[in-house]
Amino acid sequence: MTNNQSIFLAGHRGMVGRAIERHLRSLGHGDILTRTRQELDLLDQKAVFEYLQHAKPHTVILAAARVGGIEANRAEPAQFLYENLAIQNHIIHGSMLAGVKRMVFLGSSCIYPRECPQPMKEEHLLSGPLEPTNEGYALAKIAGLRMTQYYHKQYGMQGLCPMPCNLYGTGDSFDPQRSHVLSALVRRFVDAAEAGAEKVVMWGTGSAKREFLHVDDLARAVLLMMEKVDSPEIFNVGCGEDISIRELAEKVAAAAGYQGRLEWDSSKPDGMPRKCLDVSKIKAIGFEPQISLDEGIRLTMEEYRQVKQSQPQG
Repeated sequence: MTNNQSIFLAGHRGMVGRAIERHLRSLGHGDILTRTRQELDLLDQKAVFEYLQHAKPHTVILAAARVGGIEANRAEPAQFLYENLAIQNHIIHGSMLAGVKRMVFLGSSCIYPRECPQPMKEEHLLSGPLEPTNEGYALAKIAGLRMTQYYHKQYGMQGLCPMPCNLYGTGDSFDPQRSHVLSALVRRFVDAAEAGAEKVVMWGTGSAKREFLHVDDLARAVLLMMEKVDSPEIFNVGCGEDISIRELAEKVAAAAGYQGRLEWDSSKPDGMPRKCLDVSKIKAIGFEPQISLDEGIRLTMEEYRQVKQSQPQG
């Protein structure tokens, strides 16, 4: 990867896109193409095709997606399936038509079966039923992954397929409807601590286990793959260690200084029982996370408090 190759970064205002852009610029990549939703609606096939034909980037990084937590995925599965399929189809096919040389498709660990052996290996894809609570999103991501691989095989457009675990960190939304797990917990416990709340009620039993990676570490992994990988095979990206949601909630509560009690509403779903990735492939090319979970929680809490301070009171 050379610094004069143009890169279209789709989804540059999202948490993942922002991190990738920060790291590209820190390495001296100046030719980064971005478009806001107002400038380019990725659900508009004609507009996407015309933009790519005009811009003709060397590389496209597809970090744009409709994302959300369990509640949003359960409430709007059709939108999660349709919008993600549409975005992927328009960008991947349009890139091929425009002569793009390389497609970087950002996936998700939710592509693996609900009852997947742990840790989850890349070859476990399509080996069993998906987790029902986010099946629409997962199906779209599987289709995008396969599309990237097939366009590599049939049209020669190089594909890269990083599959990250649960992400959090700089630039995440703290909106309860849109935030990732860890950022949602940070908001809840910081607010509860400040309000002196007696209890915080959590969804599920807390027994589900998740693996967490700071988004800046994902960005480092993506750029490493752009340097060292030339095949569209899946590369799991994570730290290779997981933690129960109960333990995570207790860790965040302690960091926030929350003194009340936690209650668990077992009538709500836990989601997939466990999601821990086998990260031996990405480690083999030199990737190691740099931000620990404790440090990441501290950074996210600092960011949320800054966001709160900047909001008008009243």
